[in-house]
Amino acid sequence: MCGITGAYNYKNQEPVASEIVAAMMDAIHHRGPDESGMYVAGPVGLGSKRLSIIDLETSQQPITNESGDVVVVYNGETYNYRELRHQLQQRGHSLRTAGDTEVIPHLYEDYGLDCVDWLRGMFGFALWDDSQRRLVLARDRLGIKPLYYADTGERLLFGSEIKAILQAPDMQVRPNLEALSNFLSLKYVPAPQTMFDGIRALPPGHILVCDSDGPREHRYWDMSFQAESNPARPESDWAEELEALLRESVQMRLISDVPFGAFLSGGVDSSTVVALMSEFLDEPVKTFSVGFSPVGGVVSELPNARLVAERFGTDHREVMVEPQHLVDLGPKLTWHLDQPIADQGTLGNYLVADLAADHVKMVLSGEGADELFAGYARYPGERVAHRLGALPGPVRRWASDVAHRLPGRRRAKLALNALAQPDEVTRLSSWFPLFNTTMKRGLLRPEIQAELSGVSPAPVFEDCLAACDAADSVSRLLYVDTKLWLPDDLLARGDKTSMAASLEARVPFLDHKLVEFAAALPRNLKLNGLKRKYLLKKVSSKLLPPEIINQKKRGFPIPFSEWFRGSAREFVRDHLASEALDRRQIFDAPFVMNLLDEHERGFADHGALIWGLLSTELWYREFVDASPRRVAKSPTLPV
Repeated sequence: MCGITGAYNYKNQEPVASEIVAAMMDAIHHRGPDESGMYVAGPVGLGSKRLSIIDLETSQQPITNESGDVVVVYNGETYNYRELRHQLQQRGHSLRTAGDTEVIPHLYEDYGLDCVDWLRGMFGFALWDDSQRRLVLARDRLGIKPLYYADTGERLLFGSEIKAILQAPDMQVRPNLEALSNFLSLKYVPAPQTMFDGIRALPPGHILVCDSDGPREHRYWDMSFQAESNPARPESDWAEELEALLRESVQMRLISDVPFGAFLSGGVDSSTVVALMSEFLDEPVKTFSVGFSPVGGVVSELPNARLVAERFGTDHREVMVEPQHLVDLGPKLTWHLDQPIADQGTLGNYLVADLAADHVKMVLSGEGADELFAGYARYPGERVAHRLGALPGPVRRWASDVAHRLPGRRRAKLALNALAQPDEVTRLSSWFPLFNTTMKRGLLRPEIQAELSGVSPAPVFEDCLAACDAADSVSRLLYVDTKLWLPDDLLARGDKTSMAASLEARVPFLDHKLVEFAAALPRNLKLNGLKRKYLLKKVSSKLLPPEIINQKKRGFPIPFSEWFRGSAREFVRDHLASEALDRRQIFDAPFVMNLLDEHERGFADHGALIWGLLSTELWYREFVDASPRRVAKSPTLPV
């Protein structure tokens, strides 16, 4: 695991200054505090900050082929690297290290850009081909590892984090208002957009090639639901194959030369990972959980995590999230995230990663199973959407209006509003909202509304669905979740919060072989009536106690709403004061003040909306107000 960065002056071929590459590397020191490596030759410069996990002694980056004309910097892990090394050596390649990065330049020699097809793992890498004078960037199939770039028209800048790109002297921080608008709708910024004008995220499953003609992207992998055939195959056969793939995926991710453990939430997914780890290891699994003191009816999952830890005899540790953590860590977290993510789990993710980093260097997590096996409540809702869509327009509009007026019950209101939408794109984007269209009209100042006229998340979902080959609505929603929500929210927060603590996080459910299997499953084995994650729970029930299998899904509901009424109220009021809002000239101050008043008086639960606004203000303070070339620390706390 590493952080990578670099620059290529593709237009004028002028030499890259090593000082610029060094500054870019310093900005992501937390991603790889063990070693630094740099390659600067003429118009190209590559930098690496390494977190040593495999082959601690000899896999220093950058790494080259035998002749030195193919150079690679790599962030991630290739789990089938031993098999690939053997194949490469049989074909006559000479490998000098015992690690996974070195397979990439040799695969590239043999297969060119198709080298990514051979990699089974998570990665973002940059490869310089000196003979063809081209730079290649690649991101793994599911977007587990991030990769960003900026094209100035003369040179390409890239990095594992946006803050690395900002170190280049000619890069200026300019907020991307269209991305902000999408964030306010979705609570994450959908790739390829970022909150920074002129900086793009390389989408998952894509390669970028840059030569003297400039950069071009192309997709090299996608999910397919066309194999959802063979309905005559027995359910037991599907279950047997799923169990075998899960075991293989977990076992592959236990390859490590450093101590490792697991995040344990107490839900089915992370508990299944811990159960399988305990079968493969001769010593107790080190598990790490995060919780909070119950308040306002919001219940922590710590009791379930403890139950699983006791069941498998793990070496278990916990950390409690407190309101003061939000106050103390808000600026630091924002800096590490690069751009706002209005997700309740971000703070807890960082605290449990920080806890784990005191004991291990790598962890496994249960991320991704909900998007593959239909774990969210919106999937049963989507199953009946076509019936409600057949209702007359006035009836649907009435239902949408009722949804807006219902007191409390935010999730029920969102579901009713989504199901009342007239078309697929509007409906699917409405399952996700932070601020709906009506509220955004009240939130944004008139001049911002005018500038964003016609901007909506619809094109994001249209472009995504255009590549989907599924026919039924549930599978299409699964596709959208896997392509947007998963990489741009859950995996982004997971990568940034774990790497903030210099901790590697691996995700067994997102092995692409397992993902392709899940896409091919008959829908009734994912969503069986109202039973979500049907086949996964059937397999996991052989490993886990029934209390875990049958529990209600909670996610990670940190009680922000209660905190915003109590101990974190002053923090919120300070950051969202009328003076601060007037300085930004984006949000309507009376609208926001009314939102805060309604929430504090208990007239409504606006906790999610307030967290989104607070995340935006923290981002402006960290990246727009502060110097973008402030390196490796927040203004209040060291990294």
